[in-house]
Order: sequence, then structure tokens, then C-alpha cells
Amino acid sequence: MAVCYNRLWKLMIDKGYNKTQVCEQAKISTNAMAKMGRNEEVRLEVLTRVCALLDCTLDDIIELVPDEAGT
Repeated sequence: MAVCYNRLWKLMIDKGYNKTQVCEQAKISTNAMAKMGRNEEVRLEVLTRVCALLDCTLDDIIELVPDEAGT
């Protein structure tokens, strides 16, 4: 399974946040934000900080999708 953050980007747009604002206000690194931009895994602490800022749950920002290779 792979992680997809498309829900996060949509929620950020809906709530009027850009990536820089989320990094600063949720106190996460730009490296963590870059990893999410590449649909890479990040620490759960990063995701919970984003959820706290956006007042949402993990299901609202991430989606688990089958690997492209089908494994």
C-alpha cells in the first residue's frame, strides 16, 4: 500500500492554507512537507500536528492506495 495526500491538498485549499503556512503553524519541517508532496511516508507526529491545525482526522488528509507495481 502507498500513501496519497491529495485529500490534504484539497483540504488546505478549502481552508485557505498554503504549504508555508501549514509548516509554520503546525511546526513541521519543510522536509516533511516535501515528502508529503512526493506521496512519501512521514512520521505520525507530523500528521497529527497537521490534523490539529486543520481541525480534521487522518482520514481527511491521507488515503491508502494500492502500490503501482501491484505488490
